[in-house]
Amino acid sequence: MSLHAGQVILAPIVSEKSYHGSTLGTYTFKVHPDAHKTQIRQAVEQLFDVKVRRVNVITVQAKPKRRGQFKGTRPGWKKAVVQLRAGDTIEIFQGAQL
Repeated sequence: MSLHAGQVILAPIVSEKSYHGSTLGTYTFKVHPDAHKTQIRQAVEQLFDVKVRRVNVITVQAKPKRRGQFKGTRPGWKKAVVQLRAGDTIEIFQGAQL
């Protein structure tokens, strides 16, 4: 499947763990379910003008949820943890206060 960079990276993941990782040079993104490591690497390098050192991909499983008698599931999704070369940063994560 051919995806361009804007379709591969869907959103940054905002959490305490991801902000701590950004101080160490790792950034976490929600990515397209069909994207693979090479596509994620190329998309991050193209969108943010940085060099990627490593990409780890995690598939988050769907979770069963219940509200009263109604049952359902939260959809599963895919996330990528991207480690950048030393000295490179992504600006969208800068300026956030914990």
